[in-house]
Amino acid sequence: MRTELVSEPGDPSRPNEDFAAVALPASGQGGTVVVLDGVTPPRGETGCLHSVPWYTARLGGALTELTVSLPDVPPAEALSRAITRTAQAHTQTCDLSHPRTPQATVVMARWSQESVDYLVLSDSALLLESPDGAVTAVLDDRLSRLPRASLATDAIVDSTVRNKEGGFFTAAADPAVAARAVTGTVPRGEVRALLALSDGAARWVEKFHEGDWADCLRLVREEGAAALVHRVRALERADAGTRTHLLRSKTHDDATAVYAELPATRG
Repeated sequence: MRTELVSEPGDPSRPNEDFAAVALPASGQGGTVVVLDGVTPPRGETGCLHSVPWYTARLGGALTELTVSLPDVPPAEALSRAITRTAQAHTQTCDLSHPRTPQATVVMARWSQESVDYLVLSDSALLLESPDGAVTAVLDDRLSRLPRASLATDAIVDSTVRNKEGGFFTAAADPAVAARAVTGTVPRGEVRALLALSDGAARWVEKFHEGDWADCLRLVREEGAAALVHRVRALERADAGTRTHLLRSKTHDDATAVYAELPATRG
């Protein structure tokens, strides 16, 4: 089995707000990939004493542990429990009802000998490759369907559309949001590889249109996850002057890619 994990901050002088993990149970059966993209808050009050990296580390760590230790718990339930556990860690010191309380997008995939379960919440991406090479992109497209007038930048979104009906959803302090995630299960034999991307890495497809999702997964398989991030950085630098592709988005975003080639199934 081959796994690769690359996570690079958009600004070397600032902490990386993404979280990524690959977990392989001691039993040797199955595994889990988790990617979180922390939401950068605008300047000002957030109601919380903690940073976004603190939050993504707590939530990502809890979700990774729960998906491994409780393999029969569905992904949405695991996320709900992880959000609850994280909220309990700072509810006594922070105002978790504040609309800018730390939050994140979530991608999770868990495989066993029988199936691959997945969950996607907000604008990160999960790619599933079948044995014949076809690639399926699992996306939560609610953010992309909002009118651009509702959005300020990739990082700062009007509170009237975040975690609201008719808008889009991110993992913050309310465990009920887990039910809003895109979830599903496919037979294990229909997946030979998967790739989880934060939106900073997914820019290669979604912002710069250098290829489709199948091209993206092929690039990572052939050249490695770091090659994808390096190409995104080169494209960002080339676009910095004209803002042709990034428009109001920040020039560089935290970029994370986790790739896993799953072992062959028995029989």
